[in-house]
Amino acid sequence: MKIFYAAPNTAHQDDLPNSKLWNYNLYSSLVKLGHEVVTFEFDYSEFNYNLDILNPVHCKFIDKNRPKLGNELIKQVELAHRQKSIDLFFSYFYSAYVEPDVIQKIKEMGILTINWYCNASYQLHLVEEIAPAYDYCLVPEKFRLEDYKRIGANPIYCQEAANPEVYKPHSLAQEYDVTFVGQKYGDRPYYIRHLINAKIDARAWGPLWEKKQPSLWRRWARSLKNIALNRPSWEVPAKYCGAPLSDEEYIKMYSRSKISLGFTTVAEMPKQGESPIKQVRLRDFEATMSGAFYLVEYFDELTDFFEPDKEIVCFSSPEELIDKANFYLKHDDAREKIRQAGMQRARNEHTWQKRFEMVFKQIGLT
Repeated sequence: MKIFYAAPNTAHQDDLPNSKLWNYNLYSSLVKLGHEVVTFEFDYSEFNYNLDILNPVHCKFIDKNRPKLGNELIKQVELAHRQKSIDLFFSYFYSAYVEPDVIQKIKEMGILTINWYCNASYQLHLVEEIAPAYDYCLVPEKFRLEDYKRIGANPIYCQEAANPEVYKPHSLAQEYDVTFVGQKYGDRPYYIRHLINAKIDARAWGPLWEKKQPSLWRRWARSLKNIALNRPSWEVPAKYCGAPLSDEEYIKMYSRSKISLGFTTVAEMPKQGESPIKQVRLRDFEATMSGAFYLVEYFDELTDFFEPDKEIVCFSSPEELIDKANFYLKHDDAREKIRQAGMQRARNEHTWQKRFEMVFKQIGLT
């Protein structure tokens, strides 16, 4: 099958400009399946700083530049299609990239169109205009399927995964007790600080961990029961924080850590009275596939993919996180058994190759 592939290397252009997140996961997996994959050659970087259609400044950029991307896309698709018929147009596109009419023109060439997007749990508006133009939208957030249908799109539930040729264990000493690699936002610092206060050596690397955000913490404190504003700061001391890691060092950190943390709550801190938004994350599969002992915030949908206490371990409160971290730091055999089981489950069942095979079979592509 010939696939025209259009996606930025990463969704985190501003924080991790050198990351090849989607190249490793999506592009490489399609190639591994034996498909002929032609890539859209375009610099998305400026667009990735101007994605929000609710922001007037971003909208001004979008109105001016979206036609440029669309024109170049049609030009490259037409050229590739003339050389040999394209069977599938696969993208990771936002509405800020192209107008719906561009996708319609590609469909009129007799090419099936699919868009992958994984932040609809709290940013559905970023693809709301363009999603209905595609034949199919791959959606990893089960609770958003009806919302896609409501806006006129055709969703297929397709959970995230990882590429086993990239995400794998390394023979490195376990020099850290508890680590987290990812952006600092929401209640993540709250949990990390709880571990530190309990005398557990917990470290965090990623965007914003080296910056203080006191105003956000006062807002978060108001939204949590039994936490007074005069309690000690929940900021994580600088000595426990680090800058973003490269893709390679990120994967190696799972082997360098006895316990790797995961958080299912997304977006910023909820307003008082609102429940946090949760979703299965890409990290859930990258970590386990890389050989991590994975201690992750509980979310019922995650149990469809891993068995708690056998393949991963879950927590639902700071106190439970502390108890389980202490237990598994003291019980190496139990930790190793779960780590091995989680890795085997991920590598056997949760690869992008298997996800794509499932989708292609469902829509009649072979």
